[in-house]
Amino acid sequence: MINPAPKKAKKKIEGANSNVFSMFDQSQIQEFKEAFTIMDQNRDGFIDKGDLRDTFAALGRLNVKNEELDDMIKESAAPINFTVFLTMFGEKLKGTDPEESILNAFKIFDPEGKGVLRKDYIEEMLMTQAERFTKEEVDQMFTAFPPDVSGNLDYKNLVHIITHGEEKDQE
Repeated sequence: MINPAPKKAKKKIEGANSNVFSMFDQSQIQEFKEAFTIMDQNRDGFIDKGDLRDTFAALGRLNVKNEELDDMIKESAAPINFTVFLTMFGEKLKGTDPEESILNAFKIFDPEGKGVLRKDYIEEMLMTQAERFTKEEVDQMFTAFPPDVSGNLDYKNLVHIITHGEEKDQE
């Protein structure tokens, strides 16, 4: 029996499949689509080196090196259409949970794991550490997310509101 010629293997992008759209909700997909459309300067349905150069120029960065653009294009194993673009973002974002990241930042200041921080303590930290908040920014935060009557900020609820846009149901 003669074996038929082997079929050519299609070059598959790792993680690229129809499930890429299930990684994001509709509003996120719409935001990615808007970003893709902005970057696809020549409107051919693909982001290429010229599109990247034009996008950088639109952002005020005029002297982008060809090597830098080539490296960006090489991140994809195929021409960058919207599905590939979405897949690339999915791979970059895989395993990152913004809620968990923000919670972990607050937990640094809560070694006992109470889930609350004293208003005066968090105010001092925000105004004296790293990228310092102004007094107005801190006041604005406490207006939007007031501490309880004891002066404690429920940071777990705050993080939930930041990441989900709504208060957590009290259990």
